[in-house]
Amino acid sequence: MFHEDAKIAGSINSRNVFFSSMISGGVAGTVCDLTFFPLDTLKTRLQSQHGFNQSGGFRRLYQGVIPVMVGSAPAASLFFITYEGIKEFAQPKIPQTYHLFIHMGAASLGEMVACLVRVPVEVMKQRKQALLQDKGKLKLRTLYRGYGSTVLRDLPFGLIQMPLWEYFKLCWKRQACRDCTPLEGAICGAGSVAVAAVITTPLDVAKTRIMLSDTSAEKDEVKISTMLKEVYREKGAKGLFAGFAPRVFGFTLGGFVFFGVYEQVKATCSTIFPYTSIPSS
Repeated sequence: MFHEDAKIAGSINSRNVFFSSMISGGVAGTVCDLTFFPLDTLKTRLQSQHGFNQSGGFRRLYQGVIPVMVGSAPAASLFFITYEGIKEFAQPKIPQTYHLFIHMGAASLGEMVACLVRVPVEVMKQRKQALLQDKGKLKLRTLYRGYGSTVLRDLPFGLIQMPLWEYFKLCWKRQACRDCTPLEGAICGAGSVAVAAVITTPLDVAKTRIMLSDTSAEKDEVKISTMLKEVYREKGAKGLFAGFAPRVFGFTLGGFVFFGVYEQVKATCSTIFPYTSIPSS
């Protein structure tokens, strides 16, 4: 009887984690991306190989917002469904000392899954942000051209950001002797995102250039290593950190809004999809 009750409770919890992650991740992703879209446009144009002014300068800062409106929610939902799902499954089975590795693994897999939606959205968005005029529809190969570089950028970003976020929240919880409020979770999120944004900027520069490359470019021309060497040869170390200020500033503010909205919506969802306690034997 106990095993059946535990199985039912586990099934309910899994379903509730799925729905709460889907809703809170989707809302947070959409609010954050739309709020900070102009900063993202400036960052893209600063990193563009076509030059800031030729890519639009300070004009039409919401160019390319439509793909973001369509793709932000599914990408963020997929990330948090994967991330929270793995945590829900693995954490009860593993001592707390090793939870860091669960967070790292969950974040890595979450980024890879989310990139299936995020990459084509980013390609369309960034090409529009840079005012590139593509003749006809982009081929599937072009839409996923930046998948490898985006994963290589987002994997380290997620590996740094999510464990740091969990660690900052844990430290706050121990200090305050209670769970973090959504506002406190937002502050922890902003700190973790700022650190991750600083470290991964060169990878972001390479990813942007790959996505803005000519559609006829050969595979060898759009490798992340090739782009990093090209940027360094053209502009040195400074070029590898092009768009640093708007990226870090925007990501820090974005992290605050994103994790704040996520925590608040998740808290609201917990009243709609409550966890079921597993009965004791």
